[in-house]
Amino acid sequence: MGYKTAGSLCHFYNAVVHVHAVLIAIATSTGFGLFDMNPISLSSRFRAAWMLARREWTRFFRQRNRVTAAILQPILFWLLFGTGLSGSFESAGGENFSQFFLPGTVALIVLFTAIFATISVIEDRREGFMQSVLVSPVGRFPVLLGKVLGGAAIAWVQALVFLTLVYVVGAASISATFPMLLVLLALIAVAMCALGMIVAWPMESTQGFHAIMMLGLMPMWLLAGTFFPIPEWDIAGPGADASHGNTGWGGWVLAGIMRANPLSYSMVELRRLINPSVDLSTAGFAPSPMTCWIVTVIATIATLSIAWILMRGSRRVDTIV
Repeated sequence: MGYKTAGSLCHFYNAVVHVHAVLIAIATSTGFGLFDMNPISLSSRFRAAWMLARREWTRFFRQRNRVTAAILQPILFWLLFGTGLSGSFESAGGENFSQFFLPGTVALIVLFTAIFATISVIEDRREGFMQSVLVSPVGRFPVLLGKVLGGAAIAWVQALVFLTLVYVVGAASISATFPMLLVLLALIAVAMCALGMIVAWPMESTQGFHAIMMLGLMPMWLLAGTFFPIPEWDIAGPGADASHGNTGWGGWVLAGIMRANPLSYSMVELRRLINPSVDLSTAGFAPSPMTCWIVTVIATIATLSIAWILMRGSRRVDTIV
C-alpha cells in the first residue's frame, strides 16, 4: 500500500513539474511573466496577434498549390463567364458582362480566401496548438485579431494581384478611386474573416465547416448583385410599379433578400470604384456611396463583435479535438 501511495505522489509531482515548465515556457515566449500581478500591456497583446497573423502567412505560402489555385481559379471564372455571357447581357450602366462580373470576381476572391483561411482554427485545435495559445496570459482577443488580420491580409493581397493583372491587360483602367477601393476590399476581407471565425470556432470537423460555409457563402455571394443585377423592389408588393413589370411574389421576395444582404451595398460601391465612369443611377438598386460605406462598416463591426462574444463565452469548444 505504501509503494502505491509513493508511486501516486511521484506521478502527481511529475505532472505538476511538467505543467509548471509549460507555463514558464509560455510566459517566456510572450515576453512577460505569467505570474506577474500587473495587467498585460496592450503592446504585448498586439505582439501576440502579430505572431499569429505571421503564422497564417507562413502557412499559406508554404502551400504552393493553394497559392496557385487562389490566383488561377478567379481568373478562369472571370474569363469563362465573361466571355460566354458577354453577348447576352447588358446592365443599366451600359456594361457588358465582363465589366459587370469583374467586381463580383474580386469579391469572390476576397470572400473565399478570407473565410476559408479561418479553417486553420479547426486544424490548430486538432493539433493542440490552439489549446496552448488559449492558456497563455494574453487572453483570447489577440487570437481573434491575429486570425482575422492574417486571413484578411492574404485575401486583400490576392485581390490586389488580380486587379493588377486586370489593369495590365487593359480590361479596366486605374483611376483616382483606387485608394478607396483598397480600403473597401480590406473592410470586406475583415468582415468575411470574422464571419468565418463565427462558423469555425464551434465546429468539430473541417467537413462540417465546408458544408456550412458553402451552404451560406455561395447564396450570399450570388444574392449580392455579383452575377445578375438586383431587380426593382417596392415595399407595397409585386406589381405596385407597373413600369418595371410584374415578376410575381417570388421575384419580389428575391429582390427584398438581395437588398437586405449587407454584401449588396459593398458590391455597389465596389462596382462604382472599379468603373467610376459607369452611371449606376439608372440601375434598379443604386444606394449612395455614404450608405454603402456605412452598411459595410456596420457589418464589419457586427461580425467582429459576434466572433469576439462567441470566443469569449464558449469554453466547451476549447477542448474539442
